[in-house]
Amino acid sequence: MEFIDLKLQQAEIRDIVEENIRKVLDHGQYIMGPEVSELEERLADYVGVRHCIGVSSGTDALLISMMALGVGHGDEVITTPFTFIATGEMIALLGAKPVFVDINENTYNIDPNKIEQAITSKTKAIMPVSLYGQCADFDEINKIASKHGLPVIEDGCQSFGAVYKGNKSCALSTIGCTSFFPSKPLGGYGDSGACFTDDDELASIIQQIRVHGQDKRYHHPRIGVNARMDTIQAAILLAKLEVFSQEVILRKAIGEQYSKALLENGSGVIIPFIEPHNTSVYAQYTIQVENRDELQEYLNMKCVPTAVHYPICLNKQPAMATNEFILPVAELLSSKAMSLPMHPYLNDSDISFVTDNLKSFFSGGSFV
Repeated sequence: MEFIDLKLQQAEIRDIVEENIRKVLDHGQYIMGPEVSELEERLADYVGVRHCIGVSSGTDALLISMMALGVGHGDEVITTPFTFIATGEMIALLGAKPVFVDINENTYNIDPNKIEQAITSKTKAIMPVSLYGQCADFDEINKIASKHGLPVIEDGCQSFGAVYKGNKSCALSTIGCTSFFPSKPLGGYGDSGACFTDDDELASIIQQIRVHGQDKRYHHPRIGVNARMDTIQAAILLAKLEVFSQEVILRKAIGEQYSKALLENGSGVIIPFIEPHNTSVYAQYTIQVENRDELQEYLNMKCVPTAVHYPICLNKQPAMATNEFILPVAELLSSKAMSLPMHPYLNDSDISFVTDNLKSFFSGGSFV
């Protein structure tokens, strides 16, 4: 069993992928070719915003978004400690300070009730992460941001395709960012990402920053970076878009099937909590357990792959370690969270195999 089985997906779309790649090889525009523009238009339409700007990775999408908003040395950006390091790393790379706010114990997302007390005169932006496939509480976050005149950047690298109160992830704030890393809900066959916004001026600035701050050939009104999207990645993503809506439906169904089975079989785990106004794309199916190391070892012995996202909170990472923030929920959940195999092509027997072995572990029995 694969933790994420990209080969099964590829078998569904192989002919379209190969045809799209062949077109790129024929026209030879390998960076920012016509497929990039087509992808941007289709993604903007899918999300429901005016602008999508394709970039070289989800990490670069976060970096460019903050650059477009003027985040720099001495500024502060409020974010979560319970995420991949790219979120905090890009803040620090700009010379700004990541200000970590604790998370909601049910959703793993930033707790809006703790944001306002973290705002200071140096706060430049708020950057929530929509973790594990479910959006953060953007109504509350945007309300606080508006009160203090702050922009909001959604790190939607795990939530593309999810819905919050009728609106899609990446259309919920000043700028939305996502990643098309291969394991993401919509993933390419290499690194790429995108920024989304309804703000015409911000879109223009982001477009310039991604190509060395250039607004026309050899004319650079601002400092930028090299974050252009490869055309072959765009071509692959266009092929994957053909099945993405159906895969979102399958992910939801599989997540619900996991939860039902784990509740019914007395497996001894805490299942994901999805807010009633949300849908999740289950970038990961993440449970909470008390004895994670022992369970992982047992499941590995039974050929059930697992993963831990994230065992060390950002405030405890050596690169940005600090004792300034009190984050009991994030630090507790970092010791309990564990993800099970998740992709749109899991079948009933796969799910039963995983959940039966979980039940076996907690009951002291043994399944073969």
